[in-house]
Order: sequence, then C-alpha cells, then structure tokens
Amino acid sequence: MDPVCLVMGAGAGIGGTVGRRFAREGYHAVLCRRANRTGLDTLVENIRQEGGRATGFILNAVEANSIEERVEYVENRIGPIEIVVFNLGAQTGYHTLAQTTLKNFELGWRLATFSLFRTARAICPRMQQRGGGTVLVTSATAAMRGNAGQHAHAPAMAARRVLCQSLNAEFAAHGVHIAHILVDGLVDAPDTTGKILGEQKYEALRQSKGQDGLIKPSAVAETYVQVAQQHRSAWTFELDLRAHSDKPWWND
Repeated sequence: MDPVCLVMGAGAGIGGTVGRRFAREGYHAVLCRRANRTGLDTLVENIRQEGGRATGFILNAVEANSIEERVEYVENRIGPIEIVVFNLGAQTGYHTLAQTTLKNFELGWRLATFSLFRTARAICPRMQQRGGGTVLVTSATAAMRGNAGQHAHAPAMAARRVLCQSLNAEFAAHGVHIAHILVDGLVDAPDTTGKILGEQKYEALRQSKGQDGLIKPSAVAETYVQVAQQHRSAWTFELDLRAHSDKPWWND
C-alpha cells in the first residue's frame, strides 16, 4: 500500500499546493476539502498528470465522525498516513463583540481546534504504533495576537497552537513530529485571500505588492517538505513564514 500524505483543507492555495509537492516526493496525496468538487478534481488530475498519485474527497470537518471515518478508509484502502497537513481555515469573518454570535464563536473553535483534536486522535496513536509520522499544522498570526474583529478567530487559533504543544509533548518522544507553522501574512491564493477581499480588491492588492509581495503557496510547500524531512535530533516545533515586504507579527 502507498504511503499517504493526508491534506485537510486542500484548496487551491497552501493545502492543494503542499499536497501536490508531497506527491512529487512519492506520497499518495489524499486531498480533503469542504466544497467545490470541480476544483478538487482539478487538483487531483494535475497531480496525476505529473505522474503522481492522488485521491480527492469532499469532507465537512465539523460533521460528526467525518474525519474519523475518512482516516479509517484511507488507512484500510489506500495506505498508512505518514504525513498529515492540517490546513483547515477558521476565519468566519471580522465582527465586533456584539456581532459575534455564539454559533460563530463555536464554529471557529470547531474548525480551528476541535477538528485538529479529532484528526490527531484518529492518526497520532497509529503513527506512534508504527514508530513515526509527521503532523504539519498551518496556523495564523491570530494564534499569537488577538485583534479587533477576531473575537472568534483569535481564541480558536491560539487554542490550535497550544493543542500542538500538548501533542508535541506527548508524541515527539515516540517519533511523531508535530510542527506548528504560522503563516504571518496574506497568501497569494484566490480561494482564501481572494474570497476575503473579493476579486477586484485581490487583484489590486497583488499589483500594489509587486513581485513576491504576497506569500507564495509554492514557496510554502518547499518549507513544509523541508520540515517533514528534518532529522529528529533537530526537529522544528514552531516557525513562521511571511513575505519579505511584511513586518513580523510582533512589530506590526
């Protein structure tokens, strides 16, 4: 059976690009995303045209048992999950405290933290039993610093970071590499930044930033592969990525 790189949140930006890059490393890329079957099929076909192996699934991570059942299927029908790329976004919009509903707050937590907990609970014990594995968790500036309008997003992402710390404390000694990767800036991706800003503002931003002014998913993918291939005597737990033109979160 094929070694698997499971991507949770495989959009056209970081998730899909990272999955495609790991397919070039010889992994069967299992790409999961909430919606847009056409976009998912395109990602899978692109990998196959390059000679790689890929399978795509529509998966709503907040539904009960959706993650657990998919992990079970992949492990039994495709191959052992050696790498997880947890790339689920948890941005549910910018709202004042009064505008932040209980449903909105809970959804941010379910996407950012509870879904990671469920994924880790389904996979990390399997990795421990096999003696190794890698969990790469995409994070955001909000994990380090709350801001106006982020009453749902920032607490959820901060919890994602601390959950990664707990997972690392339990599983690193058993050969499972947990890495919390903070993406500190806007990503040059139409289905994340593009959706938040709208097509016209997104294109205007790209023009104003100039060459490499936004974070390139292809460059991010190279970093993910490098982290996954680190020797265990010098594992990275946490790192942050940003475009050369942006200030780091602690100075901005």
